[in-house]
Amino acid sequence: MRIEISIRQQTLTLFDDFGGVKAKHLVSTAANGVGCEKDSGCTPLGEHIIRAKIGAGCEPNAVFVGRRPTGEICTPELMAEFPDRDWILTRILWLSGKEIGKNRLGNVDTMQRYIYIHGSHESVQMGVIGSHGCVRMRNADVIELFDLVAAGTPVFIHND
Repeated sequence: MRIEISIRQQTLTLFDDFGGVKAKHLVSTAANGVGCEKDSGCTPLGEHIIRAKIGAGCEPNAVFVGRRPTGEICTPELMAEFPDRDWILTRILWLSGKEIGKNRLGNVDTMQRYIYIHGSHESVQMGVIGSHGCVRMRNADVIELFDLVAAGTPVFIHND
């Protein structure tokens, strides 16, 4: 299995071991565009892997802060109570760059930037940019992806 994320198309495609498309979903990547610099708020390009899978068995819309479930379920009321929170929901696939100097180590380290593929509230529009650097998905889609991939799965993020 391998994952390709197209910034231009705002899609995530999961390929099987023979190159066939196993799943394809709309996503939302960074409002700040692409880039690998720390604190840029950009989505990093290049070769990555899924370093960790977090949230197995959590309810849809489960809220995560610091990669830990808070026990909250995201609702419009909770979102109104915490309007500045970056809503990371349901599942986390934590990415780690593979290309030293591009997306790994130093000031460009994807894992140290806490870049994830994660679920989002249903009000978040997919197919358009809007995240703080992560790759946002619909909750049902991230659950499906989470159940299909393993830690170590290659992820290629490109702007084609």
